[in-house]
Amino acid sequence: MKDDHRYDDIIDLPHHVSKNRKQMNRLDRAAQFSPFAALTGYDAAIRETARLTDRRIQLSDSELEELNERFVLLSGQLDERPEVTLTFFVEDERKDGGRYETKTVRLRRIDTVQRVLITEDREKIAMDDILAIRKDNK
Repeated sequence: MKDDHRYDDIIDLPHHVSKNRKQMNRLDRAAQFSPFAALTGYDAAIRETARLTDRRIQLSDSELEELNERFVLLSGQLDERPEVTLTFFVEDERKDGGRYETKTVRLRRIDTVQRVLITEDREKIAMDDILAIRKDNK
């Protein structure tokens, strides 16, 4: 075959070494050929899409009435800074839905105009987001 000899004129020449640039180490040379993420952020977007959120639970009329009774009872005990365990809905910042959190807090105030519970740490929790209120002695 005539193609067997096409590089005979250069095959024995010495390897070129630049006088202006230092030689690249093996790791850096190998990195030139490693795969790269052509779609930056694609993996994060896939993970975000796959992340599950909960839907807000709609309470029945009787459950809402019971919850309102607890608000009234607690409003009469605010001088004692009652400790209660709340289960409440937290909206997700990125997608529809959210999650339920359960937290034990000391109540400072109940603002019926803005419909929020204010904790001793000054955190505001919307009354409409509360699913359950539990007090240790009840």
